[in-house]
Amino acid sequence: MGARPFRGSDARLRGELTEHQLSHDYTRIYRDVYIARGAEIDAKVRALAAWEFAGPDAVLTGLSAAALHGAKWIDPSRPAELVKPCHFASPTGLVVRHYAIARDEILRRAGIRLTTEVRTAFDLGRLGNGDDAIVHLDALCNATGLKPLEIAALLDRHRGMRGVARLRRSLPLVDGGAESPPETRTRLALVRAGLSPPVTQVVVTDERGRFVARADMGWPKWRVLVEYQGEQHWTDRRQRAGDIERYARLEALGWRVVHVGAELLADRPAELVGRVRTMLRAAGYADGAVVG
Repeated sequence: MGARPFRGSDARLRGELTEHQLSHDYTRIYRDVYIARGAEIDAKVRALAAWEFAGPDAVLTGLSAAALHGAKWIDPSRPAELVKPCHFASPTGLVVRHYAIARDEILRRAGIRLTTEVRTAFDLGRLGNGDDAIVHLDALCNATGLKPLEIAALLDRHRGMRGVARLRRSLPLVDGGAESPPETRTRLALVRAGLSPPVTQVVVTDERGRFVARADMGWPKWRVLVEYQGEQHWTDRRQRAGDIERYARLEALGWRVVHVGAELLADRPAELVGRVRTMLRAAGYADGAVVG
């Protein structure tokens, strides 16, 4: 009991828990919905709790559905999201919307109803805000293998729906190869500065075809790579040593590497773009050239 959110009233009715045990040993997420005290309440747990609270006619959507599809990087403090067919008061920590969802855009997983991967992406893109929406779309595509073209297929089906124009503008910027929000934001900074879209997750091999490295993004035709380096690259001595060796091998094979940190990306994006553009031009790239 308590590994997954459950209704306290049901547990009491079955004689499994007392009111004292519920209040002492469990954490209430929503009214009458609990989980074992000390358990991590991440986006997936919050989604499951919302389902228990809202009842079987609800459909998990948006970030809640994305979490159950395996998408990462969802802030656990964000409210759960679902759709109900009738009026339903939204408690704190839960967003309830009221609109129809086509039957073929809903699936059932372990008894829980949620939007399909493609409908989830459609809602994330049309209802999300700015680059955050692209971050979440990248994460969902990365987790599920979903392609932007599959998402685009819903644009005409739901023409005129709120946020469709926003999603239409965002889709060309979505790339499921991004493995973290900073990778998405780095790529967006480069593309919006006029550089051709980089290839994500570039695999580099040596002259014998042996694996050397996999880089966050780059332009193989010009042998220029961009690597985002989180805090662990500097604080983990073993990882730092491995990175130094890897970059030395890349340079020996003729690859140029631009290193990106949090401060450079957040505070000096123009400098970041300038560094990348300089390396690309040194390799023969002309602005507007086709990626390769």
